[in-house]
Amino acid sequence: MIAEPDILIVGGGLGGVAAALSACRAGRRVVMTEETDWIGGQLTAQAVPPDEHPWVEQFGSTASYRALREGIRAYYRQWYPLRGEALGLADLNPGAGRVSKLCHEPRIALAVLDAMLAPHRASGLLTVLTEHRAVSAEADNDVIRAVTLRDLRADTLRTVTARYVIDATETGELLALADVEHANGAEAQGEFDEPHAPAEAQPDNQQGITVCFALSHHEGEDHTIERPRDYAFWRDYRPDFWPGPLLGFEAPDPRTLEPVPRTFVPNPDLDPLAVSADQSADAGDKELWGFRRILARKLHRPGAFDSDITLVNWPLNDYWLKPYIGQEAEALREARQLSLSVLYWLQTEAPRADGGTGFPGLRIRPDVTGTADGLAKSAYVRESRRIKAVTTVVEQDVAIDVVGPYGRTRYRDPVGVGNYRIDLHPSTGGDSYIDIGSVPFEIPLGALVPRRVRNLLPAGKNIGTTHITNGCYRLHPVEWNIGEVAGALAAHCLSEEVEPQQVQAEDKRFEEFARVLDRSGVQRHWPDVRGY
Repeated sequence: MIAEPDILIVGGGLGGVAAALSACRAGRRVVMTEETDWIGGQLTAQAVPPDEHPWVEQFGSTASYRALREGIRAYYRQWYPLRGEALGLADLNPGAGRVSKLCHEPRIALAVLDAMLAPHRASGLLTVLTEHRAVSAEADNDVIRAVTLRDLRADTLRTVTARYVIDATETGELLALADVEHANGAEAQGEFDEPHAPAEAQPDNQQGITVCFALSHHEGEDHTIERPRDYAFWRDYRPDFWPGPLLGFEAPDPRTLEPVPRTFVPNPDLDPLAVSADQSADAGDKELWGFRRILARKLHRPGAFDSDITLVNWPLNDYWLKPYIGQEAEALREARQLSLSVLYWLQTEAPRADGGTGFPGLRIRPDVTGTADGLAKSAYVRESRRIKAVTTVVEQDVAIDVVGPYGRTRYRDPVGVGNYRIDLHPSTGGDSYIDIGSVPFEIPLGALVPRRVRNLLPAGKNIGTTHITNGCYRLHPVEWNIGEVAGALAAHCLSEEVEPQQVQAEDKRFEEFARVLDRSGVQRHWPDVRGY
C-alpha cells in the first residue's frame, strides 16, 4: 500500500527527479512514477549525453544540477582507472565528446541520481514506482483528483490521489489524460507572429525522435548483427531535403542546410585531453565517432579499455516519418528499425578511409543501455505536448535575429535560466533543420502555470513554449530547472495554502516564492553574456 502523497509526479526523467528532490527537501511526501526501470529520462533511459550551454561550468544552472554533474565526475574519479592527468582535472569530460563538457555513460548518471534520491527514499518521504505508466486521470472543478497507473510488470492498476500532480512525462501525456488545454506540433504563424512558424497550424508536425545506441570498435573481430527487417527500405531512403541517401556520411549542416560530409574513424589516436567541447565555437558534429563519445579509452591507464564507447545520436538515425505523439507504437517500431539499419550499414556497407567498406568490428553495447538488444530503453523525444500557459515563450523572446546578441526578454517572474540555440531537427511535416541563434534566456513562472487547471504543473518539455521555442527550452539543464521549480512550487503552495496562479500573478506572493528558489540555489538571471 502507498500512503496518499502530497505530490504525485508522473514521469521519472530529469524534470521528474528534480521535482522530487525539491519537494522532498521541503518535507513533502512524494510518489514518482517512471515507465522504464531507469529514472533519468534523456540522460539515462534515452542515453543522451547532456546538451548544455558554453558557460555551464561557471554559471547558468541550478545548484542541484551542478551537484549532479559533480557527482558524475566524482564517480569516475573514484571508480575508473583514470590516468593522472585526467584524474586531477576539475572539468573532467569522461567521454571527451564534443557535444558536451560532460559526456558520460548513462549508467553512471543513473547511479548518481539514485544516490541523490536515496536519503528521501530511506526517510519514507519518496516512493519511486518504476515500470508504471499513467492510463487515466479524474478531474473535477479544474482540479486533478486522481491518476490511475498501470504496473507494467504485473499488469495491474492502482489509483493515486494527491493534492498536486506534476506531469514530468516525455510527451506531456497527463495533459491529454486530464483534458488540460495544450498544443501539439507547430502553431500557425498568425497565433504568435513567429517568423519561422508555418502559415497554418500543423499539430502533426513534430520534431523527429531518435532511438540511440552505444558502440565500441574491436579491429579484427566480427560483430555484424542480423540484417534488420526494414533494412532495404532505409538503405534506399532519400529524403527530399537531404543531399543523398539518409544512410550515408553526407548530411545537411543544421545551421546552413548546406551538404557537409561527416567523417567516421573509430578509436582515433588524438589525445582526448586535447578535445574542446564548445558548441558556440564549433557544433562538433562533423566527426561522428567523437561527437557523442561517452568513454575515451586514452583517458585511462593503458590496457584498461580496448575501445572507446560512442553514443549514436546522429543525423543518420533521426526518425521523422510518423509523429510520435498519437502514433507511439508504430513510430517507435520504425525508429528502432532505422537505428538497427544504421548499425548494419555501418558494419557492412559504410565507406572506409582505406577505400574498403564496412566496419564489422563495431559492437553494439547492451551493457551500456541496459537492454537486451542494445538500443536505448526509450526513444529520445524532442517535442512534447505543451500546456496552454499563462505565459507562452515565443521566437521573438529568444532569437538573436530579433533581440540582438546581447538582447534579453526580462520577465517579472523569472524562476531559472537556460541557453541553447533554437534547434529543431527534421520534422514529421517535412521540414529540414531549423537552427537559429538564440540568447541566454530566463524561464518565466508563467510558462509553468496552466491557464485553467489549479493543481497540475508541467516539469519538462511540456511548459508554455511553442514548436519553435521548444527547440531551445528542451535540453537537459533547462528540463532539470523546470522540474526543480515545479516541485518547489507545489510544496510552497501546500505550505502557504495558495495556488500557482496566485503565486505567479501577485507580486508579493511571487517575491516570497523567489526567495525560496534563491535559498536553494536556483539562478534566475544571467550575467552579461552573448548569445550564439
